Amino acid sequence: MPELSVIVHGPNTQDHLTGLLDSMAARPLPDVEIVVAAVGDWARRTAERHSPYVQVVPLPDGTGDAAARAAGAERAAGRWLHFVHAKDGLPAAGPHTVAERLAALPDPVDVLLVDHVRSTWRSAGLPSPDGPLLARAGRADLALDDSARLLRLTPLLGTRVLRAAFWRAHRARLGSDDEAHAALAALLLADRVACLPHVALDDRRLRSAALPPVTAEQRYALIDRYESLLDLARERPAVHTVLYEIMVRDCLRTFARGGMPDDVAREFFHRASTAALRRRPDGYRRPAGPEGVRRALLEEGAYTRYRAFQHANHARRAVRSTVRTGRHRLAARVRDQQYRLALHRPVDPQLAVFAAYWNRGVACNPAAIAAKLAELAPDIHPVWVVTAENVALLPPGTDHVVPGTRRYAEVIATAKYLVNNVNFPNAVVKRPDAVHLQTHHGTPLKRMGLDQLAHPAAAQGLDFAALLHRVDKWDYSISANSHTTRMWQRAYPSRYVSLDHGYPRNDVYYTAGAEDVRAIRARLGIPPGRRAVLYAPTHRDYEAGWTPRLDLAALADRLGEDTVLLVRGHYFYDGGGPPAGLRRSGRVLDVSSYDPVEELCLAADALVTDYSSIMFDYANLDRPLIIHADDWETYRITRGVYFDLMAEAPGPVARTQEELTEILTTDAWRDDRAAKARAAFRRRFCEYDDGRAAERVVRRVFLGQDEASLPPVLPVEQRTPAPSPEEACPS
Repeated sequence: MPELSVIVHGPNTQDHLTGLLDSMAARPLPDVEIVVAAVGDWARRTAERHSPYVQVVPLPDGTGDAAARAAGAERAAGRWLHFVHAKDGLPAAGPHTVAERLAALPDPVDVLLVDHVRSTWRSAGLPSPDGPLLARAGRADLALDDSARLLRLTPLLGTRVLRAAFWRAHRARLGSDDEAHAALAALLLADRVACLPHVALDDRRLRSAALPPVTAEQRYALIDRYESLLDLARERPAVHTVLYEIMVRDCLRTFARGGMPDDVAREFFHRASTAALRRRPDGYRRPAGPEGVRRALLEEGAYTRYRAFQHANHARRAVRSTVRTGRHRLAARVRDQQYRLALHRPVDPQLAVFAAYWNRGVACNPAAIAAKLAELAPDIHPVWVVTAENVALLPPGTDHVVPGTRRYAEVIATAKYLVNNVNFPNAVVKRPDAVHLQTHHGTPLKRMGLDQLAHPAAAQGLDFAALLHRVDKWDYSISANSHTTRMWQRAYPSRYVSLDHGYPRNDVYYTAGAEDVRAIRARLGIPPGRRAVLYAPTHRDYEAGWTPRLDLAALADRLGEDTVLLVRGHYFYDGGGPPAGLRRSGRVLDVSSYDPVEELCLAADALVTDYSSIMFDYANLDRPLIIHADDWETYRITRGVYFDLMAEAPGPVARTQEELTEILTTDAWRDDRAAKARAAFRRRFCEYDDGRAAERVVRRVFLGQDEASLPPVLPVEQRTPAPSPEEACPS
């Protein structure tokens, strides 16, 4: 029988379960077993990857926390149970230290109390306020009646390690989905408790914007929680008094910070007032000062006077703030006056604003959506946001606005639909009647969003709070595969709806024909019968500009006259293409400024890239892909990645120029081994791309059709990509 069973329970929220299980599997302990009560398929698959080190109890989606804990405990064999939610973490030495302490505890002890740290999207490992209280309690076992102050510990079930026999005896009372109720009840029901002033849990706080909105009934349940707990302490004066103080403090804090609608706030205040009066201990004296005033008003049920007291305090703080920031605020109001005035106008249901790549022009997923919108909903008028220097590059007849102009303010303020593959500026207001559609512009290999926090070279001063404010405006987020859906959930946690419809820009890889391929190659000047290799490296966060990673002249010489290199530098760099002399040779074409990039992919017989997301799009064509990864270790450390590209590459991998040359001058670039790797890559990352992504998005977002009525995604094996140049341009 193991000493300790760690019961991990819940869904794989924002992919935190992966890191939790990875950390435990890296430090296996002989006296500790891991049971995962996995809620949903993603959690089950994640847990099963760690088998046989963990035992997996699969549970259906929607299973509540209490039921998941019970299912895990039923499987557990340990003498003690430590319940850890799948979103949380376990510090490196936590389980070992806990197991050692448990082995020395006498039988009367039912609960071991441990310390924790707190983590959010913004910071990790913040100390809890519980450490000093646990340290003062010492190592002796205690009765709660003699140490009622322990009720003031943060009510987390993950900081209570329960004797298995105690759990089974009180399962009904401990089996609440309300974690705070279960955590406090464990203390109230225990005969004896012991303390361990050692961090054994990382309490990860999810963003409230990524969670379902709190309902009125959930607000009222807070009061019901304490009423039921106070029933357990009815005949225990010291315990009852401390628990009463906790109840009043928690109710006042929730009321002040809850952001409740007025009718809900009034009802909450009324219920809290009734409970405060009914449960008040005999002889109880309120504290002095503002806190005493708040409690007096609560007991009197004086909702209006309490609000006035709040407003007076807020006004005093606002006056001080206004004095400090008045000038800056006034200047900002003058600058955005036009926009604010336009916000008072009705939303135009027939107006859609499009933008791509920080207002560079008509491109990417927004362009594909706009084209399909013109076909399916021609009554909706598109307007593109474009910088002044890019206006001349727009297709003829494109209605557009330039940022900072009066019309820009008007269309941004009144458009029903706002579509972008990056984010609109911070100042853009999310109107209730408007729909924000985030299309993204690639499948993530590199870390994105909040996952960049641990990689300063990638973050480069990024304001993560402002980023999340922008993310909270999204109504929809488009995804090309389930990997992307899950990574967006963890990188951009909020309440948007994921549209698992495919990337619209990739539709062309299934709709283009042989004539289109021939026409593109003719525009590029590629003679029939010549092999075109597209070389498209990504940028490096640790480099300030373009650093050639290949000797293009030497590579072109080795590949011979029958191969043309199409070199596309990343748009983050100016002048990111090959030197002018090499371009004039005819064996290398600089296509860094050629748009759209999808046409370059259609023209190419093969793609050479490093870590660019173009590999995921190009895989739709089922054409050879070669990875040139000369700095993989540096890139992986400085930027961070979501999976090991070296182990899951879409084709052969070259770590040096010589290896790349060897691949391209033999059949290795397109042999059976390369095809097998590419097929596995396509199944995983081209999951939803089938040529009808734009149609699904337009019907769902602009025409309001439900998911069931949309064109179904065609399985990968049933799709027919655009013909290859070899098929379209026979020599």
